Amino acid sequence: MTLGPLMVDVPGKSLLPEDRDILEHPLVGSVILFSRNYENVAQVTQLVDEIRALRRPPLLIAVDHEGGRVQRFREGFTRLPPLRALGREYNRDKHQVRDLARQVGWLLAAELRVIGVDIAFAPVVDLDYGVSEIIGDRSAHKNAEAVCVVTAGVMAGMREAGMAATAKHFPGHGAVVADSHIALPTDRREFADLDNDLKPYRYLIANGLPSIMAAHVVFPEVDELPASLSRRWITQILRKELDFRGAVFADDLSMAGAAAFGDIVQRARLAYDAGCDVLPVCNDRASVIKVLDSDAVQLEPVRALRLARLHGRGASTEQARAQLRDSAQWQRCAATVAALMQAPPDLMLTRPDS
Repeated sequence: MTLGPLMVDVPGKSLLPEDRDILEHPLVGSVILFSRNYENVAQVTQLVDEIRALRRPPLLIAVDHEGGRVQRFREGFTRLPPLRALGREYNRDKHQVRDLARQVGWLLAAELRVIGVDIAFAPVVDLDYGVSEIIGDRSAHKNAEAVCVVTAGVMAGMREAGMAATAKHFPGHGAVVADSHIALPTDRREFADLDNDLKPYRYLIANGLPSIMAAHVVFPEVDELPASLSRRWITQILRKELDFRGAVFADDLSMAGAAAFGDIVQRARLAYDAGCDVLPVCNDRASVIKVLDSDAVQLEPVRALRLARLHGRGASTEQARAQLRDSAQWQRCAATVAALMQAPPDLMLTRPDS
């Protein structure tokens, strides 16, 4: 069985019979976990093992685990700093920060890989224009070069630990006030004015970026549809102009930022036709069933292959878990993260053109 385009969630800390029925559907290819799915390391490891045992190849398992405000698993995991902490280090020493970022990325990914999680939706590559509360310190910097250096380091560390990075939120969420979880953000800049926002994508793509998440943000000077549902953004700009060959995730299609563009089946069809390989439908089981019962999406070998490449590498065994925190690399990276967590935050960073 190949991996389908639908990403779904489960409600609890173990699988119910209905969960198993959904996860065994051929159009499902991945599962996203939330804080509600986590009690402790032993419990979440068992849940991950349950999910992985259902299918061959196993379903992809993902979690939002950036650090700072967005880290679903906390107790039993190292508390990670927001990317802003690395942006501050860029201001101090732009030559050293890439290695610091690599250590953060490695620790982030290594602790998830030993329990079997394939994907952490990180790093955020949005520029911080100082207007978006939902982005804020999740962004490394206002300066595109700084974001390139920091996120390339995080990506390299994740890759070293056996995990594919996912850059988000394409083509940029940092210059809009509205939060796409609860409203539809609109960025009225012309395409030429988005060059700084696209620079990190160009840089990361040139360095082998495996996957990207598209934003529910409308850029009316480019397309009337949000980027996540836009063939212009996904197929023309991202695939053809930026030559991106990895996997494309839509942001959660249940979010308010997508709700203005039809019911869940219409949204799924738009995202799929635009070129998104993975369509998350979260916190709404009825909507998942509607999509599965529709003809909005189908199985395509090329898209399934892109997803298969996102499976994590390396051991996810009890022995690996036991050995991780005794390793010299974990101890070195944990010390780096602890120092970043203790440093006082900056209120402002430099502007994008500085």
